[in-house]
Amino acid sequence: MQHFPILDRDSAPEQSQILLDATAKTMGRVPNLFAVMAAAPGLLAGYQQLHQLVMENSFNATEKTVVWQTINLEHGCHYCVPAHAAIAAMLKVEPAIDQALRQRQPLPEPLASLQHFTQLMVQQRGQVSEQDVAQFLSAGYQPRQVLEIVQMIAQKVMSNYTNHLAQTPLDEAFRAFA
Repeated sequence: MQHFPILDRDSAPEQSQILLDATAKTMGRVPNLFAVMAAAPGLLAGYQQLHQLVMENSFNATEKTVVWQTINLEHGCHYCVPAHAAIAAMLKVEPAIDQALRQRQPLPEPLASLQHFTQLMVQQRGQVSEQDVAQFLSAGYQPRQVLEIVQMIAQKVMSNYTNHLAQTPLDEAFRAFA
């Protein structure tokens, strides 16, 4: 969308330039999502900080993939679904897990419970029943992880909604996962 261009270091606000430089140094490139978010330095900084905190939460790489992709699919994010497939591959998540998520096929337990509870959280905007929480916990998850799903939904709202508004073009690195 013309209102939300892909910025580079020279066209981004000064506060975002440092963040873009750090991203380019760490990742070797600046993903289009970050280049769009750069127009709002607080959004880019908040997203990057939240991503770091998500990477440190108690879910393992496979569980993170289940939560991320479930949210991405519920939100219909054309950018984040393939981006997180690429991230899952980087994190050495079993490809069959991402494929099952994307094709809406059943997952093994306890991942199926994680997927179901994440869907409920997104669809019901966090207003799940005590029974829903109890069922999720009975699958072996902890109350902390209920809250970490909230954390991950917040992260994905930032990226999914930005991508919807900006119609962010898919990076070359993610196209193989589209």
